[in-house]
Amino acid sequence: MRSIQRRLSLGLVGVLLVVGLVLAQTSLWLFDLGLRRYLAEGLRSEAELLLSALVRGPNGIQLDEKRLNPAHQQPYSGRYFIIDLGEETWRSRSLWDAELSMPQQKGLADSLLPGPADQELLTWRGDYRRFGRPVRIAVAQDYTPILESFRQVQWTGFALGVTGLLLILALQRVTVRRALRPLEDVRQQIAQLQQGQRSELDSHAPEELAPLVAQVNHLLNHTEDTLRRSRNALGNLGHALKTPLAVMVSLADREELQDKPALRATLLEQLAQIEQRLARELGRARLTGEALPGAHFDCTEELPGLFSTLAMIHDRGLDLDWDAPEGLRLPWDREDLLELLGNLLDNACKWAETQVNLTIRSGEGGYSLMVDDDGPGIAEDKREEVIGRGARLDEQVAGHGLGLGIVRDIVESWNGRLSLQESPLGGLRVRIELPAAQAS
Repeated sequence: MRSIQRRLSLGLVGVLLVVGLVLAQTSLWLFDLGLRRYLAEGLRSEAELLLSALVRGPNGIQLDEKRLNPAHQQPYSGRYFIIDLGEETWRSRSLWDAELSMPQQKGLADSLLPGPADQELLTWRGDYRRFGRPVRIAVAQDYTPILESFRQVQWTGFALGVTGLLLILALQRVTVRRALRPLEDVRQQIAQLQQGQRSELDSHAPEELAPLVAQVNHLLNHTEDTLRRSRNALGNLGHALKTPLAVMVSLADREELQDKPALRATLLEQLAQIEQRLARELGRARLTGEALPGAHFDCTEELPGLFSTLAMIHDRGLDLDWDAPEGLRLPWDREDLLELLGNLLDNACKWAETQVNLTIRSGEGGYSLMVDDDGPGIAEDKREEVIGRGARLDEQVAGHGLGLGIVRDIVESWNGRLSLQESPLGGLRVRIELPAAQAS
């Protein structure tokens, strides 16, 4: 959103600056060109008046000063002229001791000429004949005040342009935010989908987003239906295979195999491996639930029910306790976390003497889950073996075996780390580190 707004703002600023500068300079140039042409007409009329002021006198052609513009008599008045008859030249008194160059071509000079007192002169030249003699007349007007006015207009226009640009940017920002608000709403709804707070996107969307929302909802429904069918099929497969496995185990105990202990032992071992493998793969298949965003795990809501269930299953006076920050939500699938904690706590309850504790902590780097019991624990040189193969070190107690294998698969799918340590209670501590970066 911010990136889009930034690009739109930069693009708008660039376009407005280029267009504004081009329009401003073009307007000033056209105005200056029109003004010079207008003033050129006045200069031409003034040159014709000067031509008529040339009269015959006792000594030949003379300039009748009574017909001159009074501004031509005042020094540095901004109105100047030169009359050139070849061997004789008249200059206006307003030039005082300064010089005025005669333009090379007749008509309006292409550029401003330097004048007295640092003035810039707009000059017009006319070629005539008077009393049979050629006459060149150059008339000039001070253009400096007009140039200063142009500069003031430029600065005023610049200030107004900046003000207008800021106003347009503010309006554009408001407009873009309002236009992109539906996208922000959709983003928030997708975040709520990920957190399990809704099952689909709101169908009441703007016309432009309606096809996208409908397609996303269709994909969610299709994925959910496919996932549900897969889970049901896997569950049915597990239940369907349990009975044949039980029959095969019972067949292995028949009298016909009593005199073949090696064959019987091999058959029972292979059937046990098949059963464990089946249970493990069914557990791993549940991880496909991550394809669909599910509800996150709220410790305050979920842990009391989980511990009540464990207390009923292991009804032998165990002290079951948990410690987690108030309102902590673990950003992973609720069912996967229930399976992970259920396996860990169930194992701990099977081995514990009197006490089982669950501790959950959160930090900048991620989350820590620790399950402690006061049972016999596991020797340090055997811990990697238990994690690696899911083997049971005591065949008489079902624990620290297949459950840890499923837990390991879930933790690995989240890029976490599982380790077995010595518990402060004297038994085993199962510690899980989950990175926060993988939670999303």
